[in-house]
Amino acid sequence: MEDFIEEIDTPQIAQVSKPAPNFNVETVIKAGEFSQAKLEDYKGKWLVLFFYPLDFTFVCPTEITGFSKRYEEFKALNAQVLGGSTDSIHSHKAWLKELGELQYPLFSDITRDMSWDYGVLLPEEGIALRGTFIIDPEGILRYALYHDLGVGRSVDETLRVLKALQTGELCPVDWTQGKETLGKA
Repeated sequence: MEDFIEEIDTPQIAQVSKPAPNFNVETVIKAGEFSQAKLEDYKGKWLVLFFYPLDFTFVCPTEITGFSKRYEEFKALNAQVLGGSTDSIHSHKAWLKELGELQYPLFSDITRDMSWDYGVLLPEEGIALRGTFIIDPEGILRYALYHDLGVGRSVDETLRVLKALQTGELCPVDWTQGKETLGKA
């Protein structure tokens, strides 16, 4: 565990196949309880980490509730989900009154440090792009997807990629679980 923490404490920008940038952020869970989340909390599990631009917007709630509805599928794959934005935990708590209870925590990156480290920060606006990251049980970043503010991400695609990564094999275009792989990576 100590080696894991040393690796994740090294400052860096997110890069696939390298240790994921460390984080320690406040979260809001369930019916508005506050907590903390650190990268080391996910040691031994896969982590699906996603950033969204802002609370109380139009596309974001479709993604946030979409991940929550499919949470049990992630859990069955030994994966945890953590989503968030540069909004405060108090903004998240207020928004949960509209969204309803989620199956995973929302993090607050009010300092914008985490958004910067993961390469999603739009500094002039102070918000994050939509970014999705999959981190393996050893803390290595295995997948990074960035896209513009106006298009929601696909929970189906995130699950497909997670399953492909978990095979440890080469997976061809449009690979889905049950199809043949191309052998060991």
